[in-house]
This record gives sequence, C-alpha cells and structure tokens, in this order.
Amino acid sequence: MNRKLINWIGLTGVIAFLSYTAAVLFSPLAYPGYNWMAQAVSDLSAEMAPSRTLWNQLAALYGKCSILSATCVSIFVQDTKVSTRLFRIGIHLFSTMNWVSSIGYSMFPLADSGMEIASLQEVMHVIVTALVVLLSIVSLILLIIAGCRNPEVRHIGIVAALAFFMMLVGAVGQGLVSHAYFGVVERFSVFSAVGFNAVLGWQLFRGFPGISREEA
Repeated sequence: MNRKLINWIGLTGVIAFLSYTAAVLFSPLAYPGYNWMAQAVSDLSAEMAPSRTLWNQLAALYGKCSILSATCVSIFVQDTKVSTRLFRIGIHLFSTMNWVSSIGYSMFPLADSGMEIASLQEVMHVIVTALVVLLSIVSLILLIIAGCRNPEVRHIGIVAALAFFMMLVGAVGQGLVSHAYFGVVERFSVFSAVGFNAVLGWQLFRGFPGISREEA
C-alpha cells in the first residue's frame, strides 16, 4: 500500500509499548528493595520513589507516543469510515482513555510508594484510575461486539477480548491473591491497554487492510 504520514505514525503505538516495557523492567534497578511481585508498577514512578528519574527517562516516549498513536487511529478510522459505527465508537473511547490516563496521572501522581491512600492527590489518582479502567472496559466490550458482528474486524475483536481478559485477571486477581503477589496480577491490567494500543498502532501502519469502509 501507499502509506501516508498518518499510517507511519501508527508505529508510535509500538514504540510506546517498548518504552513502557523498558521502564517496567529496568526502573527497579534504581529502587533498592523493590519487589515486583508484591508492588504496583505505579510505585516506580511515585513522586518520592528513588526510581522516578530512571522511570521518566525510560518511559519518556510512552505517554506521548500512546496519545499520538491512539489519536491518529481514531482520526483514521473516522475519516475513512473503517468498518461500522459501533467499531469506530469503541476506537474513539479507547483513544479518550489514553488522554485521560496521560493527563490524569500527570496531574495526580502518587505522592509516595505503597498502598496507603491518604492525601487528596492520591485520592484523585485512584479516581483517574477508575475512569481509565471504565473507559478501557467499555471500549473493549464495544470492539468485541463489533468483532462478533463483523468478520472483517474479528481479529481486532479477538485481541480486544484478550486485553479484556487480562484486565479482568488483574482486577479480580488483586482481590484474590495475597499481598505478596499483588504486583504479578496488577501487571496483567497495566499491560492490557498498552499492548492493545500497540496492536491498533500496527493496524494503522498497515491501513486496517481487508476491512470495508462504510458509505459516508
């Protein structure tokens, strides 16, 4: 295909995934005593965390590239009328989730590492997390339904179902497993959205091939 600039921008979704993965894997090196199996990923970027500087360096491309990729995916599917209206609404909600996540967590980072939520800033962090989870769930469910109804986007619906399952494992698992394994199940949730964003970015790079366009 003759790729346009917007298609090439889709690769930023893959770059965001690689940047986030690097931050999750290597930031603990700057956090003495960090236990990835018990502690949340957000502990690494907390304001008082010793790993905050390294996290910001490794994840520098994550936030910006995630928003850029998700927004361009949303613009592309709308302008070219990819698949059905239901499919496009799911994409738009997922893009909105990325904006809420980036802005919300920048405005209200955790004040300190750990599980205790005491200050207004930490409460707002939890509220942002709830909005991010809600938007993620709704968008993924809509894309799963769209995939069930339309064979042309079934592959995207299957990936959305996998991301949704990972999110459920993270959410339900945190209430079932002991504190010693909190970080393990929590990582299912955080990587579900980041991974799905990378998949959508790759689809944008390829121009969402094999999917019909609705008449305007």
